[in-house]
Amino acid sequence: MELQLKIIGLLLIILAFAHFIFPHYFDWKNDLKSLSAINRQMMQVHTFFIALTVFLMGVLCLTSYSELIETNLGNRIAFGLFIFWVFRLFIQFFGYSSELWKGKNFETTIHIIFTLLWIYLSVIFFLIFWNGINATE
Repeated sequence: MELQLKIIGLLLIILAFAHFIFPHYFDWKNDLKSLSAINRQMMQVHTFFIALTVFLMGVLCLTSYSELIETNLGNRIAFGLFIFWVFRLFIQFFGYSSELWKGKNFETTIHIIFTLLWIYLSVIFFLIFWNGINATE
C-alpha cells in the first residue's frame, strides 16, 4: 500500500497543478464575462481551493503514508478520502452531461482516464480503511 499511496500522492499533486491551466484552457476570460462578479469570482476561488485541497491530499499521501496505513486516525482519514473520491466518481457520471464527451475523441479519452483515476483512488483508500478495520479485530 505504501507504493500505491506514493503514486497517488504524485498523481494528486500533478492534478492540483493542472487546475492552474483551467482558466486558459476553458477560456474563462470570455466564458465567465456574462456572469456577475460574485459568480465569476466564486468559480475562480473555488477552483483554487479545490486545487489546494487536492495538493494537500497528495502531500499527505507522500509524507504520511505509513500513518494512513498503520493508525486508527489514518484509517479514518483514508475512509474520508474514500468518501470524497467515490462522490467525485459519482459526479463524473451524474454531474456532467454525457453530451460534453460522447462522440468526441479527446473528451471521451479524458472522461475514461479520470473515471479510472477516481475508481483507483476510491479503491485504494477503501482498502486502507478496510485493512485497518480488520487489523484491529
